[in-house]
Amino acid sequence: MNARTPHPFAVRRIGIALAASVSALSLAACGVDGIGGGDSSATPEKGDDITVGLLLPDKDTARFEKFDHPLIQKEVAALTHGKGKVEYANAEASPDKQSRQFQQMIDDRVDVILIDALDAKAIASDVQKAKDAGIPVIAYDRLAEGPIDAYVSHDNELVGEVQGRSLVEELGSKAATSKVVMMNGDPADPNTARFKEGAIDELEGEVEIVKRYDTDKWSPEVAKRNMQRAIASVGVNNIAAVYSANDGMAGAVIDALKDAGVSKMPPVTGQDANLDAIQRIVAGEQYMTVYKPFAQEATNAAKMAVYKVQGRDIEFDALTQDSVSSGSQNDIPAQLVAVVAVTRKNIENTVIQDGVYTVKDICTAEYAADCAAIGLK
Repeated sequence: MNARTPHPFAVRRIGIALAASVSALSLAACGVDGIGGGDSSATPEKGDDITVGLLLPDKDTARFEKFDHPLIQKEVAALTHGKGKVEYANAEASPDKQSRQFQQMIDDRVDVILIDALDAKAIASDVQKAKDAGIPVIAYDRLAEGPIDAYVSHDNELVGEVQGRSLVEELGSKAATSKVVMMNGDPADPNTARFKEGAIDELEGEVEIVKRYDTDKWSPEVAKRNMQRAIASVGVNNIAAVYSANDGMAGAVIDALKDAGVSKMPPVTGQDANLDAIQRIVAGEQYMTVYKPFAQEATNAAKMAVYKVQGRDIEFDALTQDSVSSGSQNDIPAQLVAVVAVTRKNIENTVIQDGVYTVKDICTAEYAADCAAIGLK
């Protein structure tokens, strides 16, 4: 990519994303590992004794506690010879709590803040307070408003495109007459609009979208209630597929369909590659999930935070060769990591190959027969 050119968010890489196995542990593509800190012409502002503030949004999304936090913590320690530390807080789906946690990190004088914002607009005033206090802020996974210094996430419109295209391809020749329910995410999350936009680009004109719902705080309980409403309105036998923006909601959608008496599930999408979602895919209940390589996103976020604090501009710039715009700021230095669709056909070549899960993790007694049926052993 050209350095600092505006990223359109709608890059058409579906063929690559659907077919490729992205190795989350291989960071060579970022062009950073070959650059040594000693080559930087910048004078470091701080040494290794730094504190990175990490604010994550919820515990319902399994990846945040299981992967993102420990990966960032491990990388910060590795980059600072064990001297750097991570001050961590989880908002547990409360924007007010996240704001308080943000203020506490400002009061604690952390050196840099990584923020996965629950409410992109509401957090802007906190970002400004950090800026006024001389603390750089990097938006992580979700693009926040306010004067942020950088952004690391995935190509979120591509996530929706991959989900939508997966449904259309699975429906095949029946797509044109298929009724599809859309279960979108939390409208306060800036990624939701990107996911939705990408999915609609692929679904509209190909299928009939009969119901569309936004889901407050990505709540599975809200998603289940909305799915029950859709079933009552459309008729359970008339629903050919469900676009679910993430795995937590996908599980709730599938539960609602089961409660309505469905034995053969229509294709249901997801996102995040949660373990229970992978198991549902093995069992044939959920059609696909979008795997967003956690290791690459988390590891590079840690690098960006450390490099920013230490004034290592060459390394920082190498990690932020994309550019995005929020509702309050243009040309934000960014890194957008590619994504891949996971179905029964490529579980072994994605989440297992990348060390996210082992076969033993997935193929518990409940799923042993399903695993054997697809050759997962």
